[in-house]
This record gives sequence, structure tokens and C-alpha cells, in this order.
Amino acid sequence: MSAREVPAHDAATLARLNQMLASLSAAERVGWALRHLPGTHVLSSSFGAQAAASLHLLTRQRADIPVILIDTGYLFAETYRFVDTLRQRLDLNLHIGRPHLSPGWLEARHGALWEKGEAGLDRYNRLAKVEPMQAMLEQLHAGTWFAGLRRHQSASRAETPFVTWRNGRFKMHPIADWTDRDIGRYLAAHDLPYHPLWDQGYVSIGDTHTTRPLSADMSAEDTRFFGLKRECGLHVDV
Repeated sequence: MSAREVPAHDAATLARLNQMLASLSAAERVGWALRHLPGTHVLSSSFGAQAAASLHLLTRQRADIPVILIDTGYLFAETYRFVDTLRQRLDLNLHIGRPHLSPGWLEARHGALWEKGEAGLDRYNRLAKVEPMQAMLEQLHAGTWFAGLRRHQSASRAETPFVTWRNGRFKMHPIADWTDRDIGRYLAAHDLPYHPLWDQGYVSIGDTHTTRPLSADMSAEDTRFFGLKRECGLHVDV
């Protein structure tokens, strides 16, 4: 079944597509989407703990797929080095989006927004992440956006579909049903690295000021945004 044959906003059709995709492997889902969903195809990555899996999965079938990274200016030094490692290892066609304001200017104008409760976090995430991602998707004329969201990552992602229609484009999550064990097996099978902070207890890695390592009294969701929220908005508002 081709998504081009039906109205993209047709909920019944999307349900049938998701049922069909559930019977395929992740690699087969990628192949189906590259054949049937409209281009330009792009892949976003935060270059987080297990990012190498989705990057490898996609580039095996479309070596030159544009890979979007949003650089807030507050990423860990280890993340920047991890980006360099994977960019060279996988020969990534990397496109980097940045906020309109530099970190210094952002703080001069708005202060440390991440210290101002949930409303401040929402404002920061919109300025530093959501708006730059919207700009990158428009700049690349993205018709289909691949992302590495997984249902096992958090309660907010438990119902993640394989394919959906958002804001005028398809969004594809080919590893939505993968567990951490599936990720680990894939990384091992292809000799791919975890993020270097993984061994220090970081299970979800974003900005330095809103990311903490996992401790015994925390859930994985508590390691981001002080436990106030799980999503930064990239996969909710874009």
C-alpha cells in the first residue's frame, strides 16, 4: 500500500498503514518509506545514548539522507565528539540547525529559562530546539521525517506509531517497537558505539543544564528536565 494513493490525513488509512508496518522489520519499514513516502526524506538525531542505531539503519539504505542535528550550544563536549565520530564513521550528510540567538545572547535577553519552572523550560525548548527544527525541515523541503523515537523510552512515547501525518509531512518511526535490548543487539551486531556518557549513567542525553545521570532513586524520565517533563517539543510541536 502506498501512502500517495490516499489522503494523508485519513485516520483509517494511517491505521491500515501502521498495521501493515507492524508486520515488517525495521529495515523493511525504512525501505517501504523510502519507496512510498514523499521526499525529501530526512532523519533527525540528537546524537544521544543509542543514536548510532537509527543513523546506521537509515544510511545503509540511503547513504546521503540529510541528517538534522539541532545544536543548542549547550550540548556536552562528549556529544560534540560523538557527532564527529559518527559523522566520519558513517559518512553522514549532516545538517546542523541552531537557534537564532547564541547561548550568551539568549541568556542576556531571557535569563536562564531552564531555571524558571515548566513554563521557562517550554520557552527555552521552543527558542533553542523547536524553532530551529522547523526552519531546518522547511529549508530541506522535507516531505518525510524519520526519527528514532521508541515506545519503551517513556510513558509519553508509549503509543508512538510507525507512521503519522504532522504539519504537512509524514513522520516515520521505524524502530518504534524496539526495546533497549533490541538496540543493544543492533549496536553489537554492527560494532557501533554508545554515547560516551552512557558508561557514566546517562541514559537520556540532551543539554548540560537539563540532563542528569540515572541514580537509584530516579526513573529514566527523571533524568531530563528535572523530572518536570519528558518531551522537549521537537516531537510534539513540530
